[in-house]
Amino acid sequence: MAFNIVSFTFIFGLFLLFPLSCNSSNKHDTSQKSYHRQHSSSSFDQKNSDHTKGKWILLHKSIGISAMHMQLLHNNKVVIFDRTDFGSSNLSLPRGKCRYNDEAIKVDCTAHSILYNVATNTYRPLMVQTDVWCSSGAVNSNGTLIQTGGYHDGERKIRLFSPCNDEETCDWTELQQNLTVRRWYSTDHILPDGRIMIIGGRNAYSYEFFPQNSNTNYVFHLPFLKETTDPKEENNLYPFLYLLPDGNVYIFANQRSIVLDYTKNRVVREFPVIPGEKRSYPATGSSVMLPMKLVAGDFSPVVEVMVCGGANGGAFLQAAVGGFMPASRTCGRIKITDPDPKWVMEDMPSGRVMLDMLLLPTGDVILLNGASKGTAGWESAIDPVLNPVLYEPGQPDANKRFSVLNPTSIPRMYHSSATLLPDGRILVGGSNPHIRYNFTGVKYPTELSLEAFMPPYLSPHHSHLRPSNATVKGPVSYGQKFSVTFTLGVSQDMKEVMVTMIAPSFTTHSFAMNQRLLILDIVEIQQLSSFTQKITVYAPPSRNIAPPGYYMVFMVHKGVPGHSIWVKMQ
Repeated sequence: MAFNIVSFTFIFGLFLLFPLSCNSSNKHDTSQKSYHRQHSSSSFDQKNSDHTKGKWILLHKSIGISAMHMQLLHNNKVVIFDRTDFGSSNLSLPRGKCRYNDEAIKVDCTAHSILYNVATNTYRPLMVQTDVWCSSGAVNSNGTLIQTGGYHDGERKIRLFSPCNDEETCDWTELQQNLTVRRWYSTDHILPDGRIMIIGGRNAYSYEFFPQNSNTNYVFHLPFLKETTDPKEENNLYPFLYLLPDGNVYIFANQRSIVLDYTKNRVVREFPVIPGEKRSYPATGSSVMLPMKLVAGDFSPVVEVMVCGGANGGAFLQAAVGGFMPASRTCGRIKITDPDPKWVMEDMPSGRVMLDMLLLPTGDVILLNGASKGTAGWESAIDPVLNPVLYEPGQPDANKRFSVLNPTSIPRMYHSSATLLPDGRILVGGSNPHIRYNFTGVKYPTELSLEAFMPPYLSPHHSHLRPSNATVKGPVSYGQKFSVTFTLGVSQDMKEVMVTMIAPSFTTHSFAMNQRLLILDIVEIQQLSSFTQKITVYAPPSRNIAPPGYYMVFMVHKGVPGHSIWVKMQ
């Protein structure tokens, strides 16, 4: 099987401690790629001085667009894009490139998408043809982003972005083939056979696949999506979607959830209603499937889903008349593989709506972005929540699972996003609760900046524990053994070591589509030299547990991850 190796050392930690930054203005940038000066650590807020609670770093004051959607690719680039129907952005396309089908202006020569280079902290403009507002996406088994739907001229479009060798010309491709129905606020997920499932959307109570199978219907009706729609405010858009080890799909919308056998178009299981508030857009909570711990030969690991935040029914309508209801502070966990599953509820440190939940290499969950009052929507929320929260699902004492981390100084409200990077940082951007870009005279201006959050495990205090120089030995095949060789700065006890495997997510509107974390079964640990170790693990046993495609493999030593290695499952 093919694999891609990235080798990196954290011993000196210079890039993480002193990343690059830039000064960007609101004027259009006509260059293909932007280069930026080193950021001075003296400009950090005093609250960031205690790195044991995480650290925020401003990467760019402006990337020219607001980051509504993000997707990390296996070449360590991040595709970032916004909607296209509001007029000009603050970043020019390369000379000679313009869009002539814009809804707001006759000719648009500005970019609404960028390609961000993680290693160099640089970016260049990309050209997307049709409106990608509130669209969805998934990366296929070859590493190509399959991006679907949007608004008006983009509502049935299928777009591709493939990593390529020519970094200066690689750009969006739009297919002639269209989706069967309009998909606006839908969710995508890769399946074991490599197809992408596209489900839901505004007034779209159905699902379909890409590529389409000519031997079947193109679109499949799903009454569950109609049943979970609230009059006038919906509360079931961007449903939470997870592929299960039995090959079926778990779907959560509003407050209800089911298991769907998509091969037969039938619901095979329904779960109890989650207590408390509404959880789906625009009452926008967030969700993750908690890490699956794998054992060799076991094709049925425990699957547990977590849903956090949201808003009361009616909150969207109240916000439209200036009434901002408190966001939900509850999280629910449910083991959907249990014979009699029930929601177990916990309280976050504060209420949160429009939050992002991401899985960390350690198996913990980070919650960030969002507001404490209101819902998703134009001007529909107030009181941003600036502190990320770390959640430790394996902590036996429920009262100790949540911990509050250092705050950002930048509100990330409606249309913000975040994604995990291969070095363990969190890339955070976006926030635009306005119909157009608006920088003055409003409480929460359009946000064009890009930040990185360094979780506590990236503190210099842990540098002696951090694995480095990781490489894969041998192919990575389903159910087979493979080895990772790595080094540690000093001789260490290897009892507390873990190997995790993470699928990168397509993140938008508070849901990280296709995100999953697998804890691999360790076979053997060998000491090769004073500082070099080799660890042998079993790869995931099936495509149901790890759909085909690229994954980040992290070595985690005593709760401290090293830089990931990209491997390909196929």
